[in-house]
Amino acid sequence: HYQALNRTYSFLGQFSATRIIYGINTGFGPMVQYRIDDEELNNLQYNLVRSHSTGLGDALPETYARAVLVARLANFLQGRSGISVEVTEKLRGFLNHRIVPEIPEHGGVGASGDLVQLAHLGLNLIGEGFVYHNGERKSAGDVLTACGLSPLKLKLRDGLGIINGTSCMTGIGAVNLIYSRRLLNLAVACSAIINEITDSYDDSFSEGLNNAKQHPGQRYIATEMRTFLSDSGLIRKREELFNDKEEFENRRFSRKIQAYYSLRCVPQILGPVYDTIESACEVIENEINSTNDNPVVDSELENVFHGGNFHGDYVSLEMDKLKLVITKLSMLMERQLNYLMNSRLNEKFPPFLNSGSLGLNFGFQGMQFTATSTTAENQALSTSLYIHSIPNNNDNQDIVSMGTNAANQARKVIDNAFQVTGIHLMALCQAIDLLDEASKEKLGSSTQKIYRKVREQLTFITGDRPLSEEMRAVISLVKENDLI
Repeated sequence: HYQALNRTYSFLGQFSATRIIYGINTGFGPMVQYRIDDEELNNLQYNLVRSHSTGLGDALPETYARAVLVARLANFLQGRSGISVEVTEKLRGFLNHRIVPEIPEHGGVGASGDLVQLAHLGLNLIGEGFVYHNGERKSAGDVLTACGLSPLKLKLRDGLGIINGTSCMTGIGAVNLIYSRRLLNLAVACSAIINEITDSYDDSFSEGLNNAKQHPGQRYIATEMRTFLSDSGLIRKREELFNDKEEFENRRFSRKIQAYYSLRCVPQILGPVYDTIESACEVIENEINSTNDNPVVDSELENVFHGGNFHGDYVSLEMDKLKLVITKLSMLMERQLNYLMNSRLNEKFPPFLNSGSLGLNFGFQGMQFTATSTTAENQALSTSLYIHSIPNNNDNQDIVSMGTNAANQARKVIDNAFQVTGIHLMALCQAIDLLDEASKEKLGSSTQKIYRKVREQLTFITGDRPLSEEMRAVISLVKENDLI
């Protein structure tokens, strides 16, 4: 990598000495028509970084900010950016010393890439602004000194190279997808458990039914449910009903012939979620492993290509699609929760899974409010940012991607979905405790494993007590650990 970086950097220096190259001897954006004097070329790079460090809003959490570092480093290691080796060394130093750049949520429109967010990264690399280290917000210069690192000296097009790319939206997007896969696993588990404890029939997730459709996601979800419930003694075989001659003679059947949609349509609802996540993973991986800035320097072809590889439409669209399907996932979890809460629907459990005195105690009534409210917020957040282009930059950026906005909004939707799904999982554990002993003994091993994990954070609810802290503990457990 270092040889490729040095070769491209040397070529660009020679090539730009006698040619007009954007961002090296020109102004930026609509100011590109102005030539920059040779003695001001280095100042130009510093001016770019400092002038665009204008973000607002909360700083990205550590995991996301570190993902941005990794994504930017991966871009540079393609060897087509023309930056100095020192830039990659400094990024590696930040990662190895766990120096977390202060990258604000708001600022980028995702067309010349994540200009504002990556400018804040550049500001930290040159020892200015603030970073987070050991959990504290500190001066970047002080932290660099304490870690034995020197501030980056910007050369040639280092400033433009740092800020002109899609690495912020892509880094956030990559973490979003990791959490989304974990969330989907959890939703599959919750869906399997609710079918198990309500004595559902097995054919809704059977191979025979789901292989009649060609969608890989639907087949995957059905397979996962069958695996999860493989040793359950509570799931009913459809043959039991087919062979029940007495039931066949009844005018009104005593058994439920088919469950509500939120229980029996799980493969059809979560299947598109799976397919969307996997498709988005491919796009994000392609983006990370691409040169996504401008211009692109090719020392082998001995040319510098000016264009728009910094445009974030690919990422923006995938993040919009991701938040749509995660919102639908949270809606499914909320509907399953509602089924458990309503004794007239499930015909098995007390209202709100109340194990105390009806009327005096309230069970999960308060938790359901939170789940319903949070699901509603997800629905409101699901409008597209991909199509919300607003021209700016003197109309130089006349159509933009809003990719980082899309990635951040998807992050919020995912966090909300973990809250809704976590509440649903707590309710499922409460329902398990309300089963008779014979039924508890028939629970599958996968259900028992998850039940034990949750019960380490939340005990059975009898009398009323404040639950917010216990809820946070469970939600943190399921978000940061794949329980399946």
